Amino acid sequence: MTIQGIRFGMIAATLAGVGLLTVAASPPRERDASLQPVVVELFTAQGCAGCPDANRTLEAVADEPGVIALTYGVGYWDYLGWSDTFAKPEFTARQQAYRQALKLRNVSTPQVVIDGRRHLSGARPPELQAAIDAEAAARLWPPEIEFRETGDRVGVGSGRPPAGGAEVMAVIYQPGLQTVEVRQGDNRGQAVRHINVVREVKRLGDWTGRPALFLLPADSASEDNVVVLVQAKSDRRILSAARRAEPARD
Repeated sequence: MTIQGIRFGMIAATLAGVGLLTVAASPPRERDASLQPVVVELFTAQGCAGCPDANRTLEAVADEPGVIALTYGVGYWDYLGWSDTFAKPEFTARQQAYRQALKLRNVSTPQVVIDGRRHLSGARPPELQAAIDAEAAARLWPPEIEFRETGDRVGVGSGRPPAGGAEVMAVIYQPGLQTVEVRQGDNRGQAVRHINVVREVKRLGDWTGRPALFLLPADSASEDNVVVLVQAKSDRRILSAARRAEPARD
């Protein structure tokens, strides 16, 4: 359905001086998890009839090595009778920015954006897996990202910035599954599953190609994970991405 309009050794030394149909989950593809991860962003809505299947498709790839899967709730289907419990206006704005960068006439729900470079309307497993594999094979010297042991800062290494510049973003999300009982609208009576639900997106600053340190958001709860993205400002492609390890649990 559519609606009109809507990614240290050398770094550490340098920085020291700076004081994403119902399917059964298939076995993860063999991929080197140490390589630059592929970021899969799903824009979904609890009130959208086609979205629960897309949510489950994202869930099926979320544990693949080298994949960072993120779920963003959008609220422009709320008029059907159910207000999405995870939606925020800034998530719709992020989807709109992708629409403009990818030169799309409309946004679609569900929509998957892979590394900010390509999109899928809906989330059919074969097409999604093919897009993930293609992006994983297209890595070209991304700037390194390193989380400091103190947990409050992240370093971004050197590299060639894109035309128009780049910015560093922190995506704060709750890892794992959440289920919402939808009581109204097209999905009334369904228990809609979500994986890695995004709570907040914060801009940390500009990346100019030189090594730099950035402060992480101080208000992210201990149960949350943080993904740091280096993202082009103009075409919104993700140049580099890294995920802060989940906190240890007893």
